[in-house]
Order: sequence, then structure tokens, then C-alpha cells
Amino acid sequence: MTSDKTTTDKSSRTSTVLMPVFIPAVLVIALMVIGTMSNPDRAGALFSDVLAYVTTTFGWFYMLAVAIFLVFIVSVAFSSWGNIKLGPDHAEPEYSFLAWFAMLFSAGYGIALLFFGVAEPVLHYASPPTGSALTIDAAKQAMQISFFHWGFHIWAIYGLVGLTLAYFAFRHGLPLSMRSTLYPLIGEKIHGPIGHTVDTFAILGTMFGIATSLGLSVAQINAGLNYLWPSIPVSTTVQIIAIVAITGLATLSVVAGMDKGVKRLSMLNIALAVSLMVFVFAVGPTIFILNTFMENTGSYLSNIVERTFSLQAYSGSDWISNWTLFIFGWTIAWAPFVGLFIAKISRGRTIRQFVVGVMLVPTIFTFLWFSVFGDTALHLIMVDGYTELIEQVQADHAVALFKLLEHLPFSSFVSFMTVLLIITFFVTSSDSGSIVIDSLASGGVLHTPVWQRMFWASMEGVVAAVLLLAGGLGALQTASIVSALPFAIIMLIAVVGMWRALIIEGHQEVSLSQHMQSTPGGYKSGPGFWKKRLANLVDFPDRDAVESFIRTTCIHGMEKVEQELEEKGWVAEVSFDEQNLRAQFQVFQEGKLEFVYEVRLRSYAMPDFTFPETSGNNDDEHYYRAEVFLRRGGQAYDVYGYDEQDIITDILDQFEKYLHFLHISPGILPWKMEEHDDDLVGQGEIGDKDGLSPAPAAEILGKPL
Repeated sequence: MTSDKTTTDKSSRTSTVLMPVFIPAVLVIALMVIGTMSNPDRAGALFSDVLAYVTTTFGWFYMLAVAIFLVFIVSVAFSSWGNIKLGPDHAEPEYSFLAWFAMLFSAGYGIALLFFGVAEPVLHYASPPTGSALTIDAAKQAMQISFFHWGFHIWAIYGLVGLTLAYFAFRHGLPLSMRSTLYPLIGEKIHGPIGHTVDTFAILGTMFGIATSLGLSVAQINAGLNYLWPSIPVSTTVQIIAIVAITGLATLSVVAGMDKGVKRLSMLNIALAVSLMVFVFAVGPTIFILNTFMENTGSYLSNIVERTFSLQAYSGSDWISNWTLFIFGWTIAWAPFVGLFIAKISRGRTIRQFVVGVMLVPTIFTFLWFSVFGDTALHLIMVDGYTELIEQVQADHAVALFKLLEHLPFSSFVSFMTVLLIITFFVTSSDSGSIVIDSLASGGVLHTPVWQRMFWASMEGVVAAVLLLAGGLGALQTASIVSALPFAIIMLIAVVGMWRALIIEGHQEVSLSQHMQSTPGGYKSGPGFWKKRLANLVDFPDRDAVESFIRTTCIHGMEKVEQELEEKGWVAEVSFDEQNLRAQFQVFQEGKLEFVYEVRLRSYAMPDFTFPETSGNNDDEHYYRAEVFLRRGGQAYDVYGYDEQDIITDILDQFEKYLHFLHISPGILPWKMEEHDDDLVGQGEIGDKDGLSPAPAAEILGKPL
């Protein structure tokens, strides 16, 4: 606890800004803000022209890139690589599944669901990309398109960025920053101009993506306030006032930090959102919603390939650019923010758990949301004859949800709660976005001063307000799509880097599991060894006994190996960490990854099957183990009870596997742990799930191409 407090106090005073990233990003944002404010009309026209050029010229690239992201992340999840943990092998998730989902839901797309959940199905029904409007086929098409826009593709984009960041940061000790995804390709150059440029583009994409979301939010908040209190007009002025007020709330949440601020607000968000959805489901056309949910899900799955590659090339319609390309571009622009945020809360999960959790659960929730709200709106129009809803939504997309609630019981109260929900989504998006941008601008540092996070929260509000002045949703749409273009290229490069790293990690798995055919856990078949193994199974030693064993037997065995290696010209070192009570043996080679073998003191709760006389040996009802840790994480076996010869044999077994890995994967570059890498180390007490685990080095990433 002292370590955490010291880190927090230090970070509250000391700047962590990385100037080669911070200065270019702030300059570009400042030039955009100043230029737009000086001539909003001309800026709006320029945004319109740029949008038309980008969507016409690069529309095919956006669609192809998103398809590649989806295929890659699904393929990795269901391959043998899916078992790899985003962290050391012994790492455990920091957050429960519910808290994890709530945070990624709030950061990822909560605002989008509230804004488009009613509006998009109604607009597609009234003006479908193909076929006749206001028909049953138009209604089916409207829901299929909505599912496509907010389904697997969206979460493949978020998931890819989150997966690559979590993998390189938590498994290989690289900074939690976009530059780290390029390490297998350019090596140490990620700390130079190339890495700075990548993080700068990530900041710009995140900034404009968040600004788009904030712009949509305040438009909907304004519509809700106008519905509840007609004296409040729907105007840009009101929306900018809302941005200022709610950005202030976001700043307070930023100051509170991840667990106290973002996590609690996210849990509130998911509770309010689910309550709203359940209410509409219960009082709306329930059976119709269930039937359409099943039918629309089947249609989505059967047509997913065709829609993935559809650009309406023969019709020449601009529908794709106004809808699909905008949503995908907006998502790519948001990907650094949402991806890095998801990565920060996903340490300890396997790749397969990560992909299934990030893609399947939110997608199912999205389909339920659009079925509840979108099909309820279509039912009002097609069955109940409430055709005025179409004109109202076409006139102002932001009023769609409130016009739907107007036809349900308790509409005033539910609308008020909806405004509160939108505000909390606004706040969580802004504060979590500020944390992410600040981390990117600091080179991946996790603990940053409060004033830096406050600066970025304020900047997000300024950019959103300026873009609203320059042309409302059109300007926000342009900023998202244009800023997404360079980052889409970066994401494709990250795919190549991730693939190469996983290939080499596969070599390591083979070398560790097949080269040596010893019994798992290092047990041998020598005379009397079975007795030591049995003792480890049924004895539950106290702390003093295990600590003494590590200080004496383990250290003496390591020192003998060290002495023998040094006589043969190798560089080896034995050390003992007094704070964490662990013995460490290292072997160094110039230009190679060092070999690390550690024995650590770990505590566990006494199991239920112990005999009363055994459990009584520990007053605190805990027993202790001397566990082996390598660079890749804990090996989950206990060496307590070994003699010096056994320890030496186990060290040599692991050393032989290490040498075999170097043999089949030459050119491995060592990663020098920087000061900020300590932030990746859990701060728990001895024996917690992950408290003694250092972030492993980038030992399997290979030499640059």
C-alpha cells in the first residue's frame, strides 16, 4: 500500500508528458480549433469537400481493412494461440466479468446505441439503400443494416487494438501505447520518430472520435431537455453550454481515477441502460420484439459476407459514405481510445476469453437493444399507424428516442432518466478518453498527474464545441472519417506485428513442452524423489520454513551453478530480493535475452481437506510454497523440500529449454525494462493472485525485419 501511495503522490506532481508526441498533437488540434473558430462557414465547406474526397477515394480501403480485422481476430481466438494469456502465465483478471463488460460498454458505444437505437432503423425504413421505402422488406432491411453497422465488425476494430496493446504491454513488458504494436517489425525504433508519429495519429483519431460522440450526446441531451421543458430551445448555444457543464463533471471523474470514477460510473451506466431496455421490452410489443430478434439475427448472419464487401459500386449512391463508412470510420478513429481502455482492464485474460468477451457479449446486447427500440419504433409506425415518427426523426435524429418514449407509460419520468443516462455516458466517455489520451501523450505511462488528465478532458470539450459551430454533425462526421484513414493503416501494420510475435511465441511453446520430456513440475525419477514429491502434496509448511529454505538451499544451489558457469566463461548472477522474498538466478549473453530462474515465496489459504493437526501448524490458516518463476511467468510448481542437487537439476532443465528456444528462434532481442515498467507490476501482498509478478520482458519478439 505504501508503494501505491508513493507512486500516486509522485505522479500528482511530476509531468510525464512525452514532448515529441504531445507538442505535434496539441499543435494540430490548436490549428484546427483556431482555423474553425475564425471562419466556421468556410471550415464547414472545407470539411464537406474533404469528406466527399475521402469516402469516394478510400471507401474500398475502409471496408477491406475492417474485413481483415474481423477475420484476423476471430482466427487468432480459435487457434492454439487463443490459450495465451494477456500477461504472465499465472496472471488473473483484475476485474469481474460484469465490471469488465460495464466499463467496455460505457467506453465503447453506449452513446451510439442511445442515439441510433431508434433513429437508424426508422431512417433506413423510410429511405432504404435499395428497394421501395415503407414496406415490409424495407423494415427487414432496416434492421439488418442496423445489426451490420453495430455488430461484429465494430467490436473487431475495438478488439484488435485492445488485443495487440494488451499482448505487447502485459505479456512482453512494452509500454501500453500504440507504438508497441510495431516492435516485432522495427524493434527499438519504436522509441524514435516512427513511434512518436504513431502515437500522435492515435491521439488525433481519439480526440476527433470522442468529439464526435460528445457532439451526438449533447444534441440528444438538448432534445431531451426540450421535450421535458419546452422553454429550453434546441440550439447550438444550449449544446455548447451542455458540453461545458458535463465536461466539468467528467473532469471530476478523471480526478477520482479509474476505480472510483470510471468503474463506478460505468456500473451505473449499465444498470440504467439495462433498466431502460427492460422497461421498453415489457411495455412494448414484447412478442413482436422476440420474433424479430430471432429473424433479424439469422438474416444478419446469412448476409454478413455480402454486406462486408458491399460498396454499392454500380448504383453510385452516397448512402454508403453517409452511413457505413461514417460508422466504420468513426469506430476506427475511436479504436485507440476504446482499444487502449479495454487493454488496461483486460490483463490476465486469455486471448480467447478476451475476443469472445469483447465481440460476442456486446454484439448480443447490441442486437437486443436494436430489437427492443428499433422494432418497437417500427411496430408503432407499421401497426399502430404512428407515421409522424418518420418525419420527426428525419427532421432531427436526436429526438427519436424521446418521441418513442412519448408513446409509452410514464414517459416524462422515463425521459428524464434517459437524459441522466446520456449524461453519464457522456461523462464516462470523456473521462476514460482523457485517461487514454494522456497515457498516449506520455509514452504509455500508466500513472500520470491529475492536471494532465484535466487538460485533455477540457480539450475534448473544446474540440466538440468548435466542430458543432463549424457545421454540426457533418463536421463531426468528417473529422472522424478523415482521422481514421492513417490509423487504419497503422492497425494493418499492427496485425502483421501481432502475427509475427505469435508465430515466434509458438516456437517458444514447442521448445518448452517438447524438447524436454521430464515429468511436469520438474519432478525426477531418482531414488527417494517420490518421497519428496509426496511430502509436497500432503505437507503444508509455515512461512518461516519456506523462507529459510529459499534463503539457504535455493541460494546455495544457484551459487554452485553460477560458479560453474563463470568458470566456463559465462556471465551469471545470483541475488535475493528481501522485500518480496525471492531468490533469482540470471545468465547474461550480449545481444540475447537473459535467462531468469526465480524461486518465490507464495502463500495460499489452507485447503479444506487438511487434517486438524496439520492445519493447526499455521495460526493464520495459510500455508506457503517455494514456486518457480521464469521470464514467461509462474510455472505453478513447488520446489520446497528439494535438496541442493534437485535445485541444480531443475535450474539446468529450464536452462536447457531456454538454450533450445534460442537455437530455434535466433536473433532474439532483449527488452530493457524502463522505470515505468514497474507500473505493470501488481502491488499485492505475498501470495496474492498476481502480486509478485513482474511484467515479463519482450523475449519472443524477434529481430526487426
